[in-house]
Amino acid sequence: MSSQSDAALRRAFVSVLGPDGSCVGAAVLVGDSLVLTCAHVVNSALGRGYFETATPGPGDVVRLRMPHVDPDRELSGRVDHTMWRPPRPYASAEHQASAAGTFPYFGDLAVLRLGEPAPDGAEVAPFLPEGDGQEVTALWASGNTATTLRALPRAVAEPWIVLDVVAGSVYAGYSGGPLWDRGREAVVGIVVATHLTAGRAVSGSAETLYAIGLPAIEAELPELPPLAAPMAGHGRQQMLQILEQLLPGSQSVRACEERLSGKLRRESEREAADCHRLLTLAVGVRRGVPELLDVVREHLADRGAQEDNARYSELVSVARTVSSREILTAQQRRDLVGLLTHCHNSDPPELMRSVLPYADSYPPVSGLVDVTDLLEAYDPPAGQRMPPLLQAVVRIALAELSEGSPVAEDLDAWVARVARRLGIPLAAVEQFREDIRPKVLDLHALAGPRVQVELLPLSHGHRFTYQIWVWNGDGRHEVVAVQDSEVSSEQVVEGIRTVLRNEVHEYADQALVEFFLAPAWLRLEVDTWQVTGNEDDGDFFLGISRPVVLRSSGRTRETYARWKRRTEALPSSHPLVLDQRCTSSIVAQAQLEATPDAGVVILCCEQQHQSRLLRQCLQAGVPTVLWHRQNHDTDTAKRLLELLQGVQHADLPETVRLERARALADPDCLTHHGHRLSLLYDGPDHRPPPLAPDAWALTQP
Repeated sequence: MSSQSDAALRRAFVSVLGPDGSCVGAAVLVGDSLVLTCAHVVNSALGRGYFETATPGPGDVVRLRMPHVDPDRELSGRVDHTMWRPPRPYASAEHQASAAGTFPYFGDLAVLRLGEPAPDGAEVAPFLPEGDGQEVTALWASGNTATTLRALPRAVAEPWIVLDVVAGSVYAGYSGGPLWDRGREAVVGIVVATHLTAGRAVSGSAETLYAIGLPAIEAELPELPPLAAPMAGHGRQQMLQILEQLLPGSQSVRACEERLSGKLRRESEREAADCHRLLTLAVGVRRGVPELLDVVREHLADRGAQEDNARYSELVSVARTVSSREILTAQQRRDLVGLLTHCHNSDPPELMRSVLPYADSYPPVSGLVDVTDLLEAYDPPAGQRMPPLLQAVVRIALAELSEGSPVAEDLDAWVARVARRLGIPLAAVEQFREDIRPKVLDLHALAGPRVQVELLPLSHGHRFTYQIWVWNGDGRHEVVAVQDSEVSSEQVVEGIRTVLRNEVHEYADQALVEFFLAPAWLRLEVDTWQVTGNEDDGDFFLGISRPVVLRSSGRTRETYARWKRRTEALPSSHPLVLDQRCTSSIVAQAQLEATPDAGVVILCCEQQHQSRLLRQCLQAGVPTVLWHRQNHDTDTAKRLLELLQGVQHADLPETVRLERARALADPDCLTHHGHRLSLLYDGPDHRPPPLAPDAWALTQP
């Protein structure tokens, strides 16, 4: 690492040692006595299993070393129990069950408190969000520069950053280490995993690297003190000039410095405080400048200095130059992230397009937290008072309101509080909300486009005839393709692809594909069908690129009352597991009758019993069945139950699609439950006319 800018990385780099003294991972110094790393690195250092979830106790000491500062000195650290996030396979931190058999895409963070001061020369690492796609570097656990690697960010897939390794090789031991952006002299994430392809399994090196980005770190660890940031340059002298005018006398400066130090959890300078130290403290900490604005505003209000309002407005304007990507304080950001975890009715890319219609291009976003983090960097367009960030939160709140979610009121209250701090009149907020209310509510009143396929297999199940409908929620529902002669599955998929391109091309990425099948054919693996070698679209994997669900054409008038009851009870009912013990028709029927409100069934039995049990579920009125076509052990049932934790019924098709995609992305993990995962999803919405011969069959959404 020859670049001079890497010196800051070396001074913050920490090696994590195992029980035998060997390096098992890396970490980064984020505070005078705080070290950030991955939870699975801590587990390895303590001789525990990677996916151990129990919080290490006070007696569990992790051995550390800072190889570029004092290589001969060994440090000790203990896990801060308030900042322990073990690896978990689902977004909710409330259910920290073992991730055995699944890959942990969430959590995997830990903060260690040092038992003694860091060595002289150690420095806290500055952090910035990854957003510019610049090349980054990483060090192996020992910190040896000979094992430095370089990687280029490819995508942000919540909550991870996906990077392509462009130089060097990845081996076990990079986990927990900082990813360093040389151009901006900041850490943009910490390494969490690699993908080993079959061809590289022998050497252990990898082509793909995964990291936990800064937004995910701050969202997972709200108790973590604000992280350091690179010292800003442009605009600092202007801010200093205005601060000296707003805070005359040492008493005002000391009062603001002590209050700001408390908010940022930093040591106060007390008598040594001056405007320069006050500003340096603010610009050197993540979200420090918004905190400084709050402190100065509160101080002026306490002093009753109304005549300084104009100068304070100048300070706010210059602050946007110094801290162009941040307008929220740390607590306001944490409050927003907490609320967004309960929001499921806004599409992130569509939200970006709605808020920034004038942008030439849009950065990739993977979730609402990611969207709001990016929107902080945008100023309001000319003639508007509402910044894009607040516009986005108002739109999210209206979308939640359209679905009756109580989080909408909290989002509105959050907007009102932040608008008041930013000097935006509440009347302007209300006017904006009323202006967009009809458009947002109309948008969410309409379901997304659907491609509905009535599939009629021949007896052997390898050739098919079909009809395809398009339904888009605004009145259109028509047959667009009919195939009366027998064709292969590849030709069925080609027909679907043609419909997506020609009939719903504007919303093809959002379209839901529904296969309507008789009960005997529900086990068809339609989600694995594909078209390959097409010049226009390349490989086309039907079940990975979009949500794909099975629906039954075998509902009868007799089963409708049961179906309606179970559907109405979905928000409060619990999943029912029909495992190998329920393969007897009598036992399965007894289980279904004993739980008349269960709307979701986990089917976990051998393949030869699946068709019969699926038919029994339909006869009992069960609207949703999730099953694995091959695996049927106890662990499979457990993993499928964990998959449903915190997932709303309407989000099941997308949840299953993501699991299939993750299984495809990790082809060497043959035990991933996303392989051969299937979903029967008969929700209360529209069906093709031949499948709904009577009015009772819910022919309208």
